Amino acid sequence: MFQLGKTIVSEDIIEKDFACNLSKCKGECCVSGVAGAPLEKDETAILKEIYPKLKPFLRPEGIEAIEQQGTSVKSNLGELETPLVNNSECAYLIFNENKIAFCGIEEAYNKGVVNWKKPISCHLYPVRVKEYSEFSAVNYHKWDICNDACSLGKELKVPVYKFVKEALIRKFGNNWYLELEKVAEGHKG
Repeated sequence: MFQLGKTIVSEDIIEKDFACNLSKCKGECCVSGVAGAPLEKDETAILKEIYPKLKPFLRPEGIEAIEQQGTSVKSNLGELETPLVNNSECAYLIFNENKIAFCGIEEAYNKGVVNWKKPISCHLYPVRVKEYSEFSAVNYHKWDICNDACSLGKELKVPVYKFVKEALIRKFGNNWYLELEKVAEGHKG
């Protein structure tokens, strides 16, 4: 672990390799699990506001889940999340013609319909951020469904922090990321 400003960062994000391999996993991270994608408080307001624009991009079962549960939900632990379809897949996911799961929010963003890419927790994955009163913990989340992503990352020599560069900058800012790069360079030597 090392500290960057008000973050405590796991060395795994500079030591481990990762590159999503959608042709192998088919976007399983959006399908499997027991909880929706973690949301920040301000993201719940964004989802509520943009939902009418997202609706044409979503599957009927996703729309039904959102209209029954809301654009966001609170877990039993009081954490904010995206709603699920059948207690499994994210209500915002869509599938392409090859049955690969994608984010309907990101699809609307890519088409210029909304100006918000997707929840930061999804954008950051496999990095997870846990907020505490005095600092944020930045950790690598290992999940067996991502074994192919770890293999591809190793083959391509892409460390986790480089794979999620855009999301880390979105979350913590460019200066924070530049400091992370310096730590990573020093860590190699």
